[in-house]
Amino acid sequence: MASLANTTAGAVAGARKISNGKPIPFVSSKSLSFPSFRPSISSLKPLIPTKFSSLSPRQCSPNPSPSTSPPSLKSRLRNGETLYGIFLLSFSPTLAEIVAFSGYDFVVIDMEHGPGGIHESLQMLRAVATTNTPAIIRLPESSAVWAKKALDLGPQGIMFPMIDSPKDAKKAVSYCRFPPNGIRGSAHTVVRASNYGINEGYLSNYKEDLLIMCQVETVDGVKKVEEIAAVEGVDCIQMGPLDLSASLGYLWDPGHKKVREMLRTAEKEVLKSDRKDGGAFLAGFAMPHDPPGALGKRGYHMVSGAIDVGLFRNAAVEDVRKFKISLNADSNDSDDDKDSDEKYWSE
Repeated sequence: MASLANTTAGAVAGARKISNGKPIPFVSSKSLSFPSFRPSISSLKPLIPTKFSSLSPRQCSPNPSPSTSPPSLKSRLRNGETLYGIFLLSFSPTLAEIVAFSGYDFVVIDMEHGPGGIHESLQMLRAVATTNTPAIIRLPESSAVWAKKALDLGPQGIMFPMIDSPKDAKKAVSYCRFPPNGIRGSAHTVVRASNYGINEGYLSNYKEDLLIMCQVETVDGVKKVEEIAAVEGVDCIQMGPLDLSASLGYLWDPGHKKVREMLRTAEKEVLKSDRKDGGAFLAGFAMPHDPPGALGKRGYHMVSGAIDVGLFRNAAVEDVRKFKISLNADSNDSDDDKDSDEKYWSE
């Protein structure tokens, strides 16, 4: 042990000298100073007011520059863009990564109906981070605990389900803010949302950067939707057409006339709110009878048009269908060829 200590001491002493024998100043970790660093996002194309943004596949930006931080979802909405996104229910990082490279404006990581929890959501966030695709986490329920754990992961937005009153909306906002403005628990010095404490400006910017979305998806919620949209801190009202149809007694018929009428009523109440004076934007999910383009024309500024599981299901079903059709076609072709051969030889 003594010889090892002597050898180590000699090596350290030697490392402090250069070839001419002059000592090199010893630098301790305490004397090092690192600038505050916050990973940025590659710049986006010019914003296109009142229309869907031009969607195109993204390229990976492994070395982003701090000077090219793009606008957040919140600022893009305020600039008049209509954004197009997709819900991720599979919790497959591979599918999430493909989706991110495809060029969607945002993704919604769905903990309400998907099988994943906080750990799986973290993997999804990391998958879409390669292209700096903004992610929103939909909570399984509107609660302080779920909101705290989701927000610590650092999504750009958070979606609260089943908001039926202004009181519910105020609680949701309080879950997103630190005291004295809310009740969010704090570990901002070490969580991913602040780049594990490296982003020293997190506490100054988190309120401005975070998009808070409240889902209105019941008859009671629609009756109070104007008041919900006016709650300070609520940025978007996300309509839920399937749950709304169930609330009206038409679970199997979301395209029913009464469901559509109720949805139009809610849309008008949200759209008439003054967004410059704290009003909310309108967000929604497309349905077979109500495609994405129709929502955009009616004033929705955030439109989700697909679900990763649904896209894969449709592709799989179509793949099987085409194969079975090809088998029938080959069978018919073989019969025709046999008839042709028989006719040829009989002649």
